Amino acid sequence: MSGETGPGLRERKKRLTYRAISEAAIALFLERGFDAVSVAEVAAAADVSKPTLFRYFPAKEDLALHRFADHEDEAARVVAARPAGVAPLEALRRHFLDGLARRDPVTGLNDEPGVLAFHRLLYGTPSLVARLYAYQGRSERALAEALRDAGASGLAARLAAGQIVAVQRILAEENWRRIDAGERAEKVAQDAVAAAELAFAQLRAGLG
Repeated sequence: MSGETGPGLRERKKRLTYRAISEAAIALFLERGFDAVSVAEVAAAADVSKPTLFRYFPAKEDLALHRFADHEDEAARVVAARPAGVAPLEALRRHFLDGLARRDPVTGLNDEPGVLAFHRLLYGTPSLVARLYAYQGRSERALAEALRDAGASGLAARLAAGQIVAVQRILAEENWRRIDAGERAEKVAQDAVAAAELAFAQLRAGLG
């Protein structure tokens, strides 16, 4: 019986290595704090060399934020894959509401202990917050490109993308603020849905 070879196996191994390095890093960061852990310690914990680590993660902050990197082009993908006859904004509204229903951590509506600990690490570390804004900037650019493909003009697409990404960020931050203050996700959920509906209605009115 022959084993699997070729690009498929290599890609899977790369993804596994990527995840293993990041999970080792996050475990150390949660235990000791982001600034107290060196890249060399992360490499040792993941059983890889520093050059190997930097091939996967160019900056220390990327070790903690790969979960957000996975969502970087999510809004753009939602617009590109929307069903025929569904406007881009409506597709994004449905997707965000579905994320709330699934308690997707990206929506801020998740009170699992591991998610809470990660969010406290993230929002309590200035360098990680700064890096997160860089991810959001790339998300905004990808969404603007998808909106242009959907028929929006260049400047209008950029303006719309900026507003949409900002709205989703604010909604998530409000959900996280309440949960971090001690409320349970189930208690926050109804208000979170109402806030999302209000926000997307305002976007719809403003963007036409």
